[in-house]
Amino acid sequence: MSKDFNAIVSEYGPLLSRIASSYEANQHLQQELLQEISLAVWQSLKAFKGNSSLKTYILRVAHNKAVTHVAYHAKQPSSERYCEIESPHSTIATSATNGAFTDRRPSPESDLAKQHKVNLLLQAVRQLPVQSRQIVTMSMEGLGYQEIAEVCGISSTNVGVILNRAKKSLTEIINHE
Repeated sequence: MSKDFNAIVSEYGPLLSRIASSYEANQHLQQELLQEISLAVWQSLKAFKGNSSLKTYILRVAHNKAVTHVAYHAKQPSSERYCEIESPHSTIATSATNGAFTDRRPSPESDLAKQHKVNLLLQAVRQLPVQSRQIVTMSMEGLGYQEIAEVCGISSTNVGVILNRAKKSLTEIINHE
């Protein structure tokens, strides 16, 4: 393995964080899942043989760990106290123009509206069956049908069918909320 774990975490950390948030609504459990995923990736790197891209391999490990996490927590009794849904705040950068800094942040209202849309989408994705959730999440990360098929162990045609059905389900879920 040519890349060290720190470089992998640096490059793929945001991707793994988004995967964790697509499977887990509770911020504390998201962090727990992200740690579980990171550990699983670290442990599995020695088994990586290069038969796929590193990104595809890491996604396969992450999604498998997320499915295990969801299955485990589905069996646990829920507690209303720990069921809050929190979302991360986006970081906003300023840029220099003519030697002076200008604030290019969107207004609080547009930030709030955008965050609300993201939360609705995440809530809707979490309502999908696990396989559909996996495929939608990877599609949102920019993976093509063939890469998704490799991660899930299905044909690229099947990926297209599942993704199409999942998009219809997401539209229905979002329109009814």
